[in-house]
Amino acid sequence: MFLLQSHARGPARTARRLAGALGLALTLCLPAGAAVADAAFSRWIDGFWSTARSAGVSQATYRRAFQGMTPDEDTIRLMNRQSEFVKPIWEYLDSAVSDTRVENGRQMLQTYARELAVIESRYGVERHAVVAIWGMETNYGNFMGKHYVVRALATLAYAAPRRREFWQRELVTALQILDAGHVAPDRMEGSWAGAMGHTQFMPSSWKQYAADYDGDGRRDIWTNIPDALASTANYLKKHGWQGGKTWGYEVELPRGFDYTLADTDRSLAEWSRIGIRRPGGRDFPRPSDNAELVLPAGASGPAFLMLKNFFVIKRYNNATAYALAVGHLADRIRGGGPFVHAWQRDALPLSRPQAEELQTLLNRRGFSVGTADGQVGPATRRGIRAYQTAAGLIPDGYASVALLEHIRRGR
Repeated sequence: MFLLQSHARGPARTARRLAGALGLALTLCLPAGAAVADAAFSRWIDGFWSTARSAGVSQATYRRAFQGMTPDEDTIRLMNRQSEFVKPIWEYLDSAVSDTRVENGRQMLQTYARELAVIESRYGVERHAVVAIWGMETNYGNFMGKHYVVRALATLAYAAPRRREFWQRELVTALQILDAGHVAPDRMEGSWAGAMGHTQFMPSSWKQYAADYDGDGRRDIWTNIPDALASTANYLKKHGWQGGKTWGYEVELPRGFDYTLADTDRSLAEWSRIGIRRPGGRDFPRPSDNAELVLPAGASGPAFLMLKNFFVIKRYNNATAYALAVGHLADRIRGGGPFVHAWQRDALPLSRPQAEELQTLLNRRGFSVGTADGQVGPATRRGIRAYQTAAGLIPDGYASVALLEHIRRGR
């Protein structure tokens, strides 16, 4: 990985997951002629009114929301921008957990100390985690997206031949939010795919999880920071956050470690018996907690035992790099230091086309990984480990450029 693929994410996950599938279709739908597209788009808006009306949206809100609207060409451009390369996790973390972001996060802890104390008590989610997500999503509100959410979603609902019902449902929910007065249209800004506010909720996630911190009858994640932070805490709570517990631990692996144990789950006490330790020999505070061993860069980088809260963060964004960054940023904001072990920065991950080639070669050599789609998941890692074991390599399951070169040579 380690671009944030598949926001298989709560608040905005489906938008990013669908982006690649819809890009070509959008290219074909709109750019041929702006005037023609605008006329067709206007007709579509007129026709969509019956759907919005049946969902309870008032005509006044509908007219105001769509007044003078044209398709969002920036949404189309960004949807079509396919990344050929992926950012190594260490580069991602360098930016995501920069010293500046850590210092700003500590400042936000002070600025909103009273509100965060209430939120922590109300939802049982530590303030450091909430602030870390805020920092990751919009850099503490400094960039919440520049797109009018109704326009972005209408563009997708109009132009996308696949998953059209999803975009239409999100659009209807956005209109309902406007109709209920939670935000004015000119303040309903977000990403090109419809994620909104300080902590980037899709409209459907807003509907399910947004919170009214101050009891004013509005759940305003765009201009009311306490509402946004409470909404994020509520989201984490509803997905199983365990209060008073961390997200995971950086660990040291013993000499001769069996790397086929990566991605498996057992108690911290069992991991300890295998010889896994925290840096400096510190004990695990709750040995009965279950944890999964995660090696984001295989044997070439730090190792982590991930607890339940790590996987709750992944419900916000289903990317290991994202969840690791949130957890690490929360720790740094709390006063913790950097990771003890360094990343081996020449152990480069594969781009998606390279990953597809690796999967094809593994399948040809009898190490079945399923469909060669460029997505490195559990099946691909199992196939990699089987190949690495047969080739006398460390079976860490890491899809690296060096591994691809090795299998190309047929060794």
